[in-house]
Amino acid sequence: MQIVGRIGSQSSGVNLIMGGKYTMKKLLSVLLSVAVIATLLTGCGGAGGSSSGAKKVGVSMPTKDLQRWNQDGANMEKELKAAGYEVDLQFANNDVQQQVSQIENMISNGCNVLVIAAIEGSSLGEALDMAKKANIPVIAYDRLIMNSDAVSYYATFDNYKVGTVQGEYVVKALDLDNAAGPFNIEFTAGDPGDNNAGFFFNGAMDVVKKYIDEGKLNVVSGQKTFEEVATPTWGTDVAQSRAENILSSYYADGTELDVWLCSNDSTALGVENALAANYKGKYPVITGQDCDIENTKNMIAGKQSMSVFKDTRTLASQVVKMVGQILSNQTVDVNDTTTYDNGVKVVPSFLCEPVFADANNYKQILIESGYYTEDQLK
Repeated sequence: MQIVGRIGSQSSGVNLIMGGKYTMKKLLSVLLSVAVIATLLTGCGGAGGSSSGAKKVGVSMPTKDLQRWNQDGANMEKELKAAGYEVDLQFANNDVQQQVSQIENMISNGCNVLVIAAIEGSSLGEALDMAKKANIPVIAYDRLIMNSDAVSYYATFDNYKVGTVQGEYVVKALDLDNAAGPFNIEFTAGDPGDNNAGFFFNGAMDVVKKYIDEGKLNVVSGQKTFEEVATPTWGTDVAQSRAENILSSYYADGTELDVWLCSNDSTALGVENALAANYKGKYPVITGQDCDIENTKNMIAGKQSMSVFKDTRTLASQVVKMVGQILSNQTVDVNDTTTYDNGVKVVPSFLCEPVFADANNYKQILIESGYYTEDQLK
């Protein structure tokens, strides 16, 4: 039997030219060897387009402009890589269309799971439709994605409780249950495009509203609905401009301000900047959230009273656990199946617990835990 042919091995580049007489046994042996090599080469590929075989996770963060999102992104990437995943981390510069494009690229590049902190909770329809068609699970990270059934899970802190912690701090700081008052208060809430902002504001308002109704707390500007006190993009400059207008309109005559309830640290920083330039009275109680470095320095210096601390390391660890459970077809840990309705479905959620830091406990909460070093806060 005479066979003339060529069998090529991509791994070795060896060309085997067969000419002359071969027995069937010899031929089958050669073909079997080539088949084994081909199988090994095929096995080197992996799910999600990764040559290493690792599953790929797309992580979409809204911006690098705020310290907390840089920390969230870094923590997420570190935790996911340590768990053996390939990570595609992108920041969208607070540009919704850029975030949509980045998420679509993650899907096209073979990501197996998406973790998304949305710029605007209702503006990712195109990308989410694409994820759903590709059967890619989506975890909404810290901000609930609205009006989509493509959202599989939500991981966040108890956002309503963040607000109640701020409100309870104000009640205790002013001793509202015993003091006669009245005390003057102003509010600065978050971005109306961020679903969390409403939870923060409502949690705080639900605590202090009875004192407003009783006359112990007086909103001098009269601005006390979410729509009136919201801050687009959570911008420090936006919060500062509004605070300057309030101070010049209602406090320039010497009226004293007792509390400014701010939903987070970037807005609190804007209020603090406005106070420094436009207010000479008794310094008010100021709340915040995130324990950003500049705000923590202000707490130490007495320019901010407290900040709700949400340890993003805890949240990142929980999300990595959820990613692993999804990819292993295991039951995914959630602890809330009733609260977070995105307009289409109630999204199964895991809520981490927030705590507050102030000048009295920041060393224990922030330094001893390894979140910051002493030098970072000098």
